Amino acid sequence: MGNVADAVFTHASEHPERVAVRAGDREVTFGELRDRVASYAGRVHDAGVAPGERVVLVAPTGAEFVAAYYGLHAAGTVLITMNVMATAAEIDYVLEDSGASLVVAWHEAATAASTAAAGRNLPFWTLPPLADWTDDATGVDAPVDRADDDTAIIIYTSGTTGRPKGAELAVGGVAALVDAARHQLNFDPTVDRNGTALPLFHVYGQLMVMHIAISLGTPVSLLHPFDPAAMVAMIRDHGLTFVAGVPAMWIAMLHVPGDAGHEDLRTLRAASSGGAPLPGEVIDAFERRYGVRIREGYGLSETSGWATSTPADADAKPGTVGRAVHGMQLEVRDAAGHAVPTGEVGEVWVKGPIVMKGYWNRPEATAEVLRDGWLRTGDLGTLDADGDLRIVDRLKEMIIRGGYNVYPREVEEVLHTHPDVVEAAVVGVPDPRYGEEVAAAVVLRPGATLDAEELRAWAKERLSAYKVPHLVQVLPTLPKGPSGKILKRAIDRDALRQAPPG
Repeated sequence: MGNVADAVFTHASEHPERVAVRAGDREVTFGELRDRVASYAGRVHDAGVAPGERVVLVAPTGAEFVAAYYGLHAAGTVLITMNVMATAAEIDYVLEDSGASLVVAWHEAATAASTAAAGRNLPFWTLPPLADWTDDATGVDAPVDRADDDTAIIIYTSGTTGRPKGAELAVGGVAALVDAARHQLNFDPTVDRNGTALPLFHVYGQLMVMHIAISLGTPVSLLHPFDPAAMVAMIRDHGLTFVAGVPAMWIAMLHVPGDAGHEDLRTLRAASSGGAPLPGEVIDAFERRYGVRIREGYGLSETSGWATSTPADADAKPGTVGRAVHGMQLEVRDAAGHAVPTGEVGEVWVKGPIVMKGYWNRPEATAEVLRDGWLRTGDLGTLDADGDLRIVDRLKEMIIRGGYNVYPREVEEVLHTHPDVVEAAVVGVPDPRYGEEVAAAVVLRPGATLDAEELRAWAKERLSAYKVPHLVQVLPTLPKGPSGKILKRAIDRDALRQAPPG
């Protein structure tokens, strides 16, 4: 029995003066956070929202998100967090699919949420700035006890194929995630300080950063919206020791104008990247500029955001995302579900307590990916003799050109080594001769000009001929999701087909 909000009350009792959250120029101690959480939970209880009922929270990264999030958990509700940029139609879909009982939205992004709530005749609450909160409810003394197999959180996946599905994360699974962090990260609450600019509605920022930090009693600094120069300044000014981000953030920080460097990130002992592959050239360049080597981890919404990482006391192997974290098992299997030999490519399967219960009200979809407790990730990878995982690519993103398998990530890694390329996305486009053709959309550094044929020549020196992008398009930006992950499905394939062929 337990509750996701338990740690807030525990730390407030033991160290009420310790800082829990820093956002902008505001600091919130554990004592203050506990009071806000207890009051909010009391308000939820007074409104008749029962434990186990679903509540949708639409709020940006900030102290208000943290307080409302743990207040709703303390009341025993099931949390569903959504992007502040979600449309009324998108919110309505989640309300219908989840059977939600209440909608809460940030006061500056309430229009779409209130419209969707009204359409469903659901109660709607506005989330004001923390300074404007009123304690008009009797606060709870402690969070509602919930069973380990009760659903705590429903994370709706991005829906790359079909409508989004809600991954159910259990109370015990979230607790197991924190236990894994306790074993893997060696946090000392008297020394360590965490920070991120990741959106907290996303599983990476929400659980891997915010919840682990709060649970282990370390302060977490939050930046919204993300700005690379502001991120460097926050690390420096707050003396952060652990920072998490997605590749687009690290790339942007790498290109911050001015002389920011080693001294600005001197307190940082761990920089973690996830959500998408980070090119090796970016890792090397970041270390040269800032003196910090970024470590990659791996996880999915279905695994509470975590499955592998390199232990804190070990050196990360280039190109790998580490080993199975504490309590998890990892295998690479063929299409028939049998483990493949060390070093061979196959689909990554994971098992352990942090894996989701299943997809909300989707028994068939659940059966497709969960087998005897093992989750089929849909990612292709290899395992070495030490158990370190190398992600090759998404199974569904692999390009088959004339019978040859082309892994976009490998091609992207090569394109990123060109000094003028800042970002690259490689996709397959239909081709009458080869079935699929390799195409690349790239973003260049400011002021650079690069001929498509020059880039192809660069790639030809480093890749087999069938892997070289036949079609190349230079774009000002690549489409990205709210977490900063490149959205390959949003890349215009028709425009790529019209790019001059090589």
